[in-house]
Amino acid sequence: MPVDDDHVRPTDRTTLRRFNTRGVYDLETINGILDEGLICHLGFVEKRGWPLVIPTAYVRVGRDVYVHGSAASRTMRTLSDGVDVCVSVTLTDGIVLARTAFNHSFNYRSVIIMGRATPVTDPEERLVALKVLTEGLVPGRWSDVRAPTASEIKASALLKIPIDEASVKLRSGPPGDEGEDLEWDTWAGVIPIETLYRPAETDPKLPQEYPIPDYVKAYRRPQ
Repeated sequence: MPVDDDHVRPTDRTTLRRFNTRGVYDLETINGILDEGLICHLGFVEKRGWPLVIPTAYVRVGRDVYVHGSAASRTMRTLSDGVDVCVSVTLTDGIVLARTAFNHSFNYRSVIIMGRATPVTDPEERLVALKVLTEGLVPGRWSDVRAPTASEIKASALLKIPIDEASVKLRSGPPGDEGEDLEWDTWAGVIPIETLYRPAETDPKLPQEYPIPDYVKAYRRPQ
């Protein structure tokens, strides 16, 4: 799929047709949403013809998204066979309360990626990918923990999906009421939504005086 340094070219599958003014195809916006999110949803049709949507952890590395799961997972085995997959990530920024029930909405940012997943099979690349996933979740964590054993690496499935066919859909701002609806006697506006990361809670199996790492104390997204 043709890409350049700044944009992903829209395709028939990723071109927005309804509310197309909300469509964005630049990589900076795509990457920003992916880097802020924690969970993606994988949509695909498995071998028996059942449509499935599976939530899973992911991380973006350059022009690729890596997803992680169990090697015994039916999802991972199916996607490893080269079926088409849709990767979806959504961030909700606010509840939009309009003057009419019809115009109620959300302020949001969402990314859709279409493509086929490639299994990461080389043991060294799999170890690197597991490190990247760990660091993508909490930067600085990998050096503090025990590295995966050979059996743990073997039990892990890792798939790579290129960001070659993708689009962003987003909404921001106040309600879209117009005309006579603006005269309706009721409050209208936006309830902002913000993800709050609370202070870390130490595992009770640790000594209570064990210091909390600085990267945990300062944790937030986007990194």
